[in-house]
Amino acid sequence: MNATSTVTLEGLLSGRQALPRPLYGRVRSLPNQVIGYRHSHPWVQLSYALHGVVEVETVKGRFIAPPQRAVWVPAHIEHRVRCTAGTLVRSLYVEPAVVTWKSIDCRVLVVDTLLRELIRRFSQLPVLYDEAGADGRLASVLLDRLKFAPEADLMLPFPQDERLKIICGHLQEDPRSRVALRQWSDRLSVSEKTLSRLFVRQTGLSFRAWRQRLRLLSALALLERGDRVTDVALACGYDSLSAFIAAFRQQFGATPGEFFAEDIGTQVADT
Repeated sequence: MNATSTVTLEGLLSGRQALPRPLYGRVRSLPNQVIGYRHSHPWVQLSYALHGVVEVETVKGRFIAPPQRAVWVPAHIEHRVRCTAGTLVRSLYVEPAVVTWKSIDCRVLVVDTLLRELIRRFSQLPVLYDEAGADGRLASVLLDRLKFAPEADLMLPFPQDERLKIICGHLQEDPRSRVALRQWSDRLSVSEKTLSRLFVRQTGLSFRAWRQRLRLLSALALLERGDRVTDVALACGYDSLSAFIAAFRQQFGATPGEFFAEDIGTQVADT
């Protein structure tokens, strides 16, 4: 699971170190599983879900893309990918030489209606599309829209301190956990003040804020698949529906219903 490997794309891309075109897209439906191991590749990757939730994990954190968001993965960044059941993904691969803007870290991008349709249309083009014709112009427009796509705050930063890794690993296994930082201090034989200071220094978040962001990001996949909001709230460690909705609105600027409303009517069958 933790072995390092360079990914090889199936079919035409198998074993290649260069793409058949500077911008390459494909239609792919991914099952609900980890794409098995940490891997990297010499090109940029954009993973966008028409519906379902895509999650990319690197050493720096987890990047969550529910519908109408996408994860941008720069070249040579080791990562692994998870998708919820039934996720429909449109992946784009980009030669770094044609990326004219600086992007050294993974990001979650907002996919507006135009960008969504560009991605869907581009993924249906022949592998060796005509770069000098209409298809090449479509690729240029798509790259331009990606350049200016706004960033979504859907990232959970990971600490590097081994003690914090233990805490964060436990919380990711059980987002409902109510073990307080004081209790972790006793378990790890380190002062609560030290743990608190390390959390802020290494993640930019307090322990409580990190745990809340984890819970809310964990809720996205459950909400997207249609679970009742009340059940999601309880599964993610909230005592009441109102507390969950208030926290969700504070984090994402919308209620759960509003957040996913834009996905209604956009889901399409994989082709």
